Amino acid sequence: MTLKGKTALVTGSTSGIGLGIALSLARAGADVLLNGFGDPAPALKAVADCGVRVEHHPADMSKPEQIAEMVEFAQARFGRVDILVNNAGIQHVAPIEEFPVERWDSILAINLSSAFHTTRLLLPGMRERNWGRIINIASAHGLVGSAQKSAYVAAKHGLVGLTKVVALETATTGVTCNAICPGWVLTPLVQQQIDMRISAGASPAEASEALLAEKQPSLDFVTPEQLGGLAVFLCSEAADQVRGAAWNMDGGWLAR
Repeated sequence: MTLKGKTALVTGSTSGIGLGIALSLARAGADVLLNGFGDPAPALKAVADCGVRVEHHPADMSKPEQIAEMVEFAQARFGRVDILVNNAGIQHVAPIEEFPVERWDSILAINLSSAFHTTRLLLPGMRERNWGRIINIASAHGLVGSAQKSAYVAAKHGLVGLTKVVALETATTGVTCNAICPGWVLTPLVQQQIDMRISAGASPAEASEALLAEKQPSLDFVTPEQLGGLAVFLCSEAADQVRGAAWNMDGGWLAR
């Protein structure tokens, strides 16, 4: 499997799941545009060490005008974007009657609307070349709900729905659109929930095990590398007829 000659844009990719996917695509030969806040130098070096071209753009994914600037930057630097991975996401946990309105708006903007904007801007070029891969990083919470996560669950369900619509609209083309739905991955967002349990008196090991035991029968975290491997498969010819799938990688979460 080679992606040599392809360019990938991965949002929210300076750490965690996004960086894991970016590295997997780079190891398969794709040039990569990273996106995210914070110091991008470690992520840039890690991807560059794969022997591909890599750039970074700091677009705030809640702002459509910055998303448009990022797309223009990608096309100027690389000539085109063949693979779009919509990964950027944030989380907030609270009962719905206490959920801050501004947090609801920001979660919907970053977790859902940003994928609409990147897709609408990049899909015309993919159609013209008759090849493209759009991969939306949803969540097990795009398929089932959990208490106190109203905005996140709503956004991820919406992302799965958007995936299906784009898949139908591109069904007779060489462009595919699919969603990956991870279970618990040890990202900064999940670490926050573990830290809440630690602050309540649990040890780090107890906090991790209790979190996993609630949802994930394997009692193991999904890794960014595993998600990256699935993303590479979805870019392959073997996945040409995988269209509109919401592919859960969740340690058995949805098998219950």
